[in-house]
Amino acid sequence: MPTEVKICGLSTPETLDAALDAGADYVGLVFFAKSPRNVSVETAATLASRARGRAKIVALVVDAADDLLAAIRDKVKPDLVQAHGNETPERVTEISKLTGFPVVKVVKIAQASDFSLAADFEGHAAMMLFDAKTPKGALPGGNGLSFDWTLIRDANPKPPYMLAGGLTPENVGIAIKLTGAPAVDVSSGVETAPGRKDVALIRKFIEAAKSAS
Repeated sequence: MPTEVKICGLSTPETLDAALDAGADYVGLVFFAKSPRNVSVETAATLASRARGRAKIVALVVDAADDLLAAIRDKVKPDLVQAHGNETPERVTEISKLTGFPVVKVVKIAQASDFSLAADFEGHAAMMLFDAKTPKGALPGGNGLSFDWTLIRDANPKPPYMLAGGLTPENVGIAIKLTGAPAVDVSSGVETAPGRKDVALIRKFIEAAKSAS
């Protein structure tokens, strides 16, 4: 079965269309003011309307307040909410109840023992996303950092899950073959500058991920 692909941090119609036309399974919209990929709820609603029915729409939030979650629910109407902060299992359940959407919970990985954190979210999150642990003071994601992919192979986590962190068109095939990840997620790996997605790189990434599986 082909590996599913998520292109995250999309912010323009051109790059969104490129991802959709190339066969992205998920498109991610970022709602985090400190991120160079941040979009307003209004912009996200417009982008989501272009993607609806063609790919699953993922709203990425970081320790979001209820009012933002409600606005995303009412105006953007995503298929999934991605909790990319320090949300507890209980908060993940609250987010799902508040929005009515399944939640993807991000777990940051630096060593093998970090995978045990995923067990805490069983019954709360619909899917896990394994990303690289970031240095103190860095943005919670989109930094182009990767972790040792043999860790995920050895941990053999339960699907569904996504692999993220430092993926590029050049290395995504290796990552898929090494880990067997059912889905991969990319943001900075298809950019020419922080927040600036590149149409050609988006196409190359999706082609490489799909052909690897």
